[in-house]
Amino acid sequence: MSSHMSSRRHRIRRGALTIALATCLGAALVSCSDAGSDGAGRSAAGTAAAARLAGLAQKAADTGSLGVIVRIDSGDGKPVELARQAAWTEDDHRIAAGDRFRVGSNTKTVTATLVLQQVADKRIGLDDTVEQWLPGLVKGGKDITVRMLLNHTSGLGDFLLTPQFLPSLTGQDKRAWTPQQLLAVTPGQAPPAEPGETYSYSNANYEALGLILEKATGSGLAELIKKKITGPLGMKDSYLATKAGWNTGQQHVTGYEPDAERLKAILSGTVDLPEGVGFAGPERSGGNIDTSAIDPSWSWAAGGMVSTAHDWQRFLTALISGELLPKAQLEQMRTTVDAPEEGGGYGLGLMRVDTTCGTVWGHTGGLPGYSSEIYTDASGRRSVAVLTSTNFGIKEKKAATNNKALVEAAICQMLGKPQPSDSPAG
Repeated sequence: MSSHMSSRRHRIRRGALTIALATCLGAALVSCSDAGSDGAGRSAAGTAAAARLAGLAQKAADTGSLGVIVRIDSGDGKPVELARQAAWTEDDHRIAAGDRFRVGSNTKTVTATLVLQQVADKRIGLDDTVEQWLPGLVKGGKDITVRMLLNHTSGLGDFLLTPQFLPSLTGQDKRAWTPQQLLAVTPGQAPPAEPGETYSYSNANYEALGLILEKATGSGLAELIKKKITGPLGMKDSYLATKAGWNTGQQHVTGYEPDAERLKAILSGTVDLPEGVGFAGPERSGGNIDTSAIDPSWSWAAGGMVSTAHDWQRFLTALISGELLPKAQLEQMRTTVDAPEEGGGYGLGLMRVDTTCGTVWGHTGGLPGYSSEIYTDASGRRSVAVLTSTNFGIKEKKAATNNKALVEAAICQMLGKPQPSDSPAG
């Protein structure tokens, strides 16, 4: 990957590096709209681009991504939808473009939107201190503002780094964490930084924001999301996970991670992972573990949403096009601090990513077994989602190269630009 794409990619993969501390084509599936998008109405160039994208998706799946959903909406009413998977994964689940998926830290954009709605209603101030809202709960809270939580300049570290939390991240410990407990084990940023000084991504910031939201509104976070976001937008397949199991009513993607031996090799040179430390779940082919049953509820306001590619694109396009926030708050959301590791900048729960084909806005997400990148153009008219059924697995060199090529090609197609010529052949 280019430096921005490799570093921004996986929120838990960064946590992953911290884990150590403590056809239409072949057997893959394509949705109906994918088949339709290749009809007579498309130009030969458009058809060729779609076919090449499908090839890149299958190659990514076969070389470590395992399962891939790509959805591109160019704003013309004819979305492209692809679902591809490694052949052996079909025994677990035949993936489809409309499957539910854990979107991880993309949830932060929803949380930030809810906060900014309260800012617009003058219930929360961006310069309010954390101590004002959560007295005694966050160390140094009298010097940390709501804005600093939103743009990750609070000076807080991440509980993902702590030995106390590691067993829960991997699913070995079934403990249910409250946001208050997670904030209690959150260390300071390393190296230390004063509040407002330096960007440093931390899930703890959004755990605190969730508590502030609930205190300001008197409503639970799940209820707020339904009332203010998913309900008005008709996002019928989206909800905040509160338990390990999936809601019934629609199929979901099966997620995988490398077993302990592969994981140790993946992190070698970055972290010395103790022998035997790995993810809990059924063993699968090729040294993989089915992580679909690992409880994600700890991630809450920082990463607990379940959604689909279509639903999340609906949210993101509504947000960026101005449906969910007044102009002043949307401008605040898009005011970024320098965040090179994200590929550009970080605003208030929103990433600005500068790609080879242009600037996009959105977020990334990662939980055990699930990695996602979902973006729009600057107007919110076009959008793209790439969902991958592993998080750590696409850190391996070949998997990373092919997943990067797929994401870049999908973004370029969304923006109406030629796919990068240096992408691996499909």
